[in-house]
Amino acid sequence: MILRNIPDLCLQHDHSLAVLRVEWIGGHDMSSLRNTAQYLMASLRSLEVRHLLIDMDSVPDLSVEDQVWLGDYWMPELVALGLERFALVIGSNQIHNQLAVDALHNLVQPAIRFDMQYFTDSVSALDWLTHSSERLPALEAEWETRLGSVPAL
Repeated sequence: MILRNIPDLCLQHDHSLAVLRVEWIGGHDMSSLRNTAQYLMASLRSLEVRHLLIDMDSVPDLSVEDQVWLGDYWMPELVALGLERFALVIGSNQIHNQLAVDALHNLVQPAIRFDMQYFTDSVSALDWLTHSSERLPALEAEWETRLGSVPAL
């Protein structure tokens, strides 16, 4: 199911697979990042997500202030969620954010209890997250409709 209940994000949730796909759609204005991240954390909890895909390709460069906040507040909560798998999609042209993500990962690495992998495309990431589920074609077809008009839930 495509969800648009968090400003600046497009989410895809599949309850049977306990998977959530996240894409930044907020453009270059990152002023709402912290609020958006807090709403995302609440959704991760309420949806009981076990497999998370965050696509960083559309995320503008993270400021130092946002990196510090993510490291101090958001990452410790993420690690405590009980995820089983976490896939991060980040293209080779996203050098700034790749370095920021690496630093955040290193900050919480001792506490990580889930498998985490980097990918250059979301299709491969979703395949890994879902153990090549037979639901993948349907999920991809649904995801392709995300740019259409979808009501907020």
